[in-house]
This record gives sequence, C-alpha cells and structure tokens, in this order.
Amino acid sequence: MAMFKKTDDDYDSDLASPPKIGQTRPIRSKNVSVIGPTLVFKGELSADEDLVIEGRIEGTIAHHKKHLTIGKQGRVKADIHASSVIVEGKLVGDIHSEGVVSLASGADVEGDIFCGRIVMEDGARFVGRIDMGEEAEVEASEEPVQIESMQVHDISA
Repeated sequence: MAMFKKTDDDYDSDLASPPKIGQTRPIRSKNVSVIGPTLVFKGELSADEDLVIEGRIEGTIAHHKKHLTIGKQGRVKADIHASSVIVEGKLVGDIHSEGVVSLASGADVEGDIFCGRIVMEDGARFVGRIDMGEEAEVEASEEPVQIESMQVHDISA
C-alpha cells in the first residue's frame, strides 16, 4: 500500500521544522551536511543546509537560516549564528539564534546565549549569560494606588 510509504516530499517537510533534542532524522545529502567525528575544521564555516557536527570546529559558524546540531561527539570552539541550535556535545563560544536553543542532558556549554527561546534538559552544564531579547517595558497604572497611613519617626533628636 502506497499510503504508508514516505516520499521525498515527506522527508523534506520533516526537515522544515527544527529538530528536537535526541530526535533522529533521516540524513539526506541534499538537506543535511554532517561533519564526522574524525574531521577537524578551523576557520569560518557557513552552509545553506542543516548541519550536524560530530567533529572538531574552531572559528565561526554562520548558519543564519538553518538548524545546527552539535552532536554528542562534537567539540566546537566558535561563535555560532543559526536559526536554531541543539547542543549535545561541548561548545565554547556564544550562540546567536532567532529561534530555539536546546541544551541536551550531556551538553557542556561555556558562553553567552542570545535567543528567542531556550530548552535545557536536566544534566546539561551551562556557564554564561542568557539574553532572550529586549526587556518588557513597565507601564504606569492609570488607577491610583491607596497607601495606608504610615508613621514617621524622627531619629535625629
């Protein structure tokens, strides 16, 4: 029966949303690049497809509109700019994301995180600062607030 068989379009739609922590997806060469555990890269890395890092990266990662995963074996020393980020391995550097940043239970992150949302599993290690956008403005109340009478004592005498 063809109704239970996945087509290429089904895989493409699966990859349109950011992956969840620990989620396995089919690795399709046209949609996802994988940096294997034996690969070492130094410099500026950018790509127009989702990226899974299991190797060692040092430098900067510009991945603005795509999803980035640092796998359990991944060791990254870089500032990251990506649509969404999952960290399962080790990262030293800042994360800049308009979307969600997820730190898995085995993640070890040192650096600041600038994001729209964050998910941190129990067991993740994080040292740094989290900035989730502009602070909300405080509005003054139109209603008068009643203050109960207070007694003031002069202690200078």
